[in-house]
Amino acid sequence: MMQRSWFWDRLAKRYARMPIVDQASYETKLEKTRALLRPDSRMLEFGCGTGSTAIWLAPHVAHILAIDYSARMLDIAREKARAAGASNVSFAQGSLAELESPAGSWDVILAMNILHLLPDRAQTLTRVKELLKPGGLFISSTICIGDGSWQMRAVAPVFRALPLLPSVFSLTLSQLTEELEHAELEIEHCWSPGKNKAVFIVARKRVSQTSPLMLPRH
Repeated sequence: MMQRSWFWDRLAKRYARMPIVDQASYETKLEKTRALLRPDSRMLEFGCGTGSTAIWLAPHVAHILAIDYSARMLDIAREKARAAGASNVSFAQGSLAELESPAGSWDVILAMNILHLLPDRAQTLTRVKELLKPGGLFISSTICIGDGSWQMRAVAPVFRALPLLPSVFSLTLSQLTEELEHAELEIEHCWSPGKNKAVFIVARKRVSQTSPLMLPRH
């Protein structure tokens, strides 16, 4: 975690000023997410960065806890939340594995542009399943580098070879789909804005015969 924190801490201020590469796709993903939320939803976002997504979604839920590795990213996120009056968003430093939260605590878990950076993705998805309520939603946007151009695929091993940079993995949509299904997260919606673009997926935690469905289907 220390290496990853160091990189993102150093990048935080510049990252906050950087424009979103594909604003139209980002806004589409926000709207698709908003349509799945309820006023009483409790949402957890991991890998929240400087908090833009959490702050935008805040008016549509009861509470959001947003976590990230980087203390400086979170400092910026808190400033942005105060400026926006998003009083129902709280921020904490750490990883999903480190989060002290009871099983079945969350209606929605959000992971925007983070899964392709995680070496322990399978464990992360298992943790997502544990933290979600029965019928809860896992919403993600993930760059599937393994399905991209050769230039994109060439980036991943370079990043992994340099110790001070975050790892990037050549994940394919097929691999991600299998991993979600293995974690008992059933894909309900999958949308890609185009080649070399992050894939947006909505998956639902399976409901056992003895568990009530906590969220309505849309």
